[in-house]
Amino acid sequence: MDFDALFNAELDSLREDGNYRIFAELERKCGAFPKAKSHDTDAPDEVTVWCSNDYLGMGQHPEVIASMQNAVARHGCGAGGTRNISGNTHQHALLEAELADLHGKEAALLFTSGYVSNWAALSTLGAMLPDAVILSDEKNHASMIEGIRHSRAKKVIWKHNDPADLDRKLAALPSNATKIVAFESVYSMDGDISPMEAILDVAEKHGAMTYLDEVHAVGMYGPRGGGLSEELGLRDRITLIEGTLGKAYGVVGGYITGSVALCDFIRSFASGFIFTTALPPAVAAAARTSIRHLKHSSAERDRQKAQVAKLRMRLDALGIPHLDNPSHIIPVMIKDPVKCRQLADILMQDFGIYVQPINYPTVPKGTERLRFTPGPLHSDADIEHLVQALATLWKRCAIAHAVA
Repeated sequence: MDFDALFNAELDSLREDGNYRIFAELERKCGAFPKAKSHDTDAPDEVTVWCSNDYLGMGQHPEVIASMQNAVARHGCGAGGTRNISGNTHQHALLEAELADLHGKEAALLFTSGYVSNWAALSTLGAMLPDAVILSDEKNHASMIEGIRHSRAKKVIWKHNDPADLDRKLAALPSNATKIVAFESVYSMDGDISPMEAILDVAEKHGAMTYLDEVHAVGMYGPRGGGLSEELGLRDRITLIEGTLGKAYGVVGGYITGSVALCDFIRSFASGFIFTTALPPAVAAAARTSIRHLKHSSAERDRQKAQVAKLRMRLDALGIPHLDNPSHIIPVMIKDPVKCRQLADILMQDFGIYVQPINYPTVPKGTERLRFTPGPLHSDADIEHLVQALATLWKRCAIAHAVA
């Protein structure tokens, strides 16, 4: 059998639908974020990155860089194994203590990514708890969906950000069910925010455990960067808070926080923890430095909020349609996969603006968009260059403007 022919047929189908993904080859410039060197022959040598999840530029913060460099000099590069076999280090323990403090929890547990932490924790909870039923918001991230599927527990999907629907579905479950309500604080593609307090009210009414994904909120919200659960004063009511080190904290890795018993339970039974090589100690050290910095500094968050507001204002002034939401994520709606890819290519090639098109299956068909994430290091000139480029393309490509 010609397996390559099978592979290429599926890839050709992606291309025809406009959903084939092309990666830009970039080289981030230390100290110059959001500027990057492009290695693509049809793009300028230097481009401005507008779609990074390094939301606050902490991946290039001098203190974070120095922390990683010092740790490499002390400990070397890798951890040397899983946490169970030679890979457990003092830096991991220090970081877990820092994360527990960040969320006001007793304990924390590190994973190699936010995807793995969601997959491992939800799959373990669903598989190990008696008569478990996981109630998942319909727009939860793929990592949560995969974890729920892998658990083989009964799953119930509730309408996005709809506590009333959650209430109805919890009420319909048998009394002996172990109920787990899984949802996010900031949803990464639309940028909308969950009605957290109302969801917690419903979950507590039915005696349900709550599982909150804060990956797009940690570092960004709350007086110490503890996410929306901290900003809203609700963290003590949440059973498990999951987060990432790879977005606002600028490094890599994922984690969960909760009670000592909960974290020890996941540590002891989650295959995604047990059989995975530990994060390098230098990464753990850099992440801890980033977290500690953002616990005490609001300058990055304040500047980022200001730049988000400026970009929204300029888009509105030019009639460029974007989803209105209270978060830092600005989706500019295109609603056509081929045109979305074309616009991204032109922005890169003609204007030195890098933004990845967001197409199916990341978002539903017909909701394709360009997803912009302004940060504290984007200048006012960067913002003006972006909006003028978008205005030019809107006229050139005859895309509908927003209705005033």
